[in-house]
Amino acid sequence: MIKIMIVEDEVGLVTLLKYNLEKQGYETNVVMDGKDVMREALLEKPDLILLDWMLPNVQGIDLCREIRKTYELRNTPLIMLTARGDEADKVRGLSYGADDYMTKPFSVPELMARIVALLRRSQPVSTQENLSFADITMDFSKRRVTRGDRHVHLGPTEFRLLQFLMEKPGHVLSRESLLKSVWGGAIHVELRTVDVHIRRLRRALNEGGEADIIRTVRSAGYALEVSSDEPAEEYED
Repeated sequence: MIKIMIVEDEVGLVTLLKYNLEKQGYETNVVMDGKDVMREALLEKPDLILLDWMLPNVQGIDLCREIRKTYELRNTPLIMLTARGDEADKVRGLSYGADDYMTKPFSVPELMARIVALLRRSQPVSTQENLSFADITMDFSKRRVTRGDRHVHLGPTEFRLLQFLMEKPGHVLSRESLLKSVWGGAIHVELRTVDVHIRRLRRALNEGGEADIIRTVRSAGYALEVSSDEPAEEYED
């Protein structure tokens, strides 16, 4: 059974989330104090975390960053829940490691749809056992990415972004096509979200000092470079 950790200190919202999640067949685990989150997450190993930004003792945004730095949890899908609706706050949450972001008050059906989409992204399916481009290899049986001899740690959203880019090397993929393929067309996600996750993907791929192979095409999208002097082919899905 899929286990979802609810990290939230509003009793009414906890009750609402717990009821709807369990109605959909998920197992839930509730944590209401920020200081207990890491211990419970390491103990329970949830399949997905719903994390409130404002918590007693330790802020959710700080927990998000700590989760992404913890080896056992770094690939766990995470949705940030918050009343902070400013674009700068959304970008900050995504930059710190959140895979998705929902502003309170939110639609429960939309949250459920986002959970399904994120869980699907965390278990990518491919007809191939692996994909390779330049010195990067994606092994789907092990859900492992390597660049040269280095293991590249990616969250579920970055994994799916890389997969989509590597399935169409040399094509310019628009932000709209990336949203549709990675997040799903039924869920509204801002285009800026794609930029934030591409930035995270770049950082992970290049942290060993390697050359950047993701090309930003102004006003068009992104592409994996075929060569420095060969323009990428524009592609719309």
